[in-house]
Amino acid sequence: YMTIIGLVAAICTTTAFFPQILQVYRTKQTRDLSLPTFIFLTTGIFLWIIYGILLESLPIILANSITFIGCLYLLTMKIKHG
Repeated sequence: YMTIIGLVAAICTTTAFFPQILQVYRTKQTRDLSLPTFIFLTTGIFLWIIYGILLESLPIILANSITFIGCLYLLTMKIKHG
């Protein structure tokens, strides 16, 4: 059950970023995104991936890997268009 709860939580937190990613992709507007927030968030998510690897936890690894890609995209766009 713990793995199922982890996977459901992973789906929820990972998909929460999709609307923001789509908005930035469509508009190229990042004015309202906080650069320090996305720097810390992207770093934290990377560390969650390392933690998941050390624990051999598939939900942590998968969710954070997908979220990391999205955050890295938003961070890149913020730096490029910010």
